[in-house]
Amino acid sequence: MSSVSAPAREPGVVPLACTRVKLVVFAGLALLAAGAGLPGRLVVALALISLAIPLAVAAVGGGRLARELLFPVRRPDRGSGLGHRSEQGERFVT
Repeated sequence: MSSVSAPAREPGVVPLACTRVKLVVFAGLALLAAGAGLPGRLVVALALISLAIPLAVAAVGGGRLARELLFPVRRPDRGSGLGHRSEQGERFVT
């Protein structure tokens, strides 16, 4: 039995990273379908799904969550100190 436990999540809540992947996939499929000359119904359906994903996220979590979906915030790694790469960090050690 492992002593490591998974982070607690609310039931029915999908992580924002998974939602971002789905958004990119549907938008890419819409562009690919339009470029390949597939029927307009299919292109419109994929485009509407791509637009519906951010709207659904905004409805659930508000504007802040929708902005985080569209413009992810890059946080520095925990071990990076001041945001330097490990090679740069070694130069600053005295």
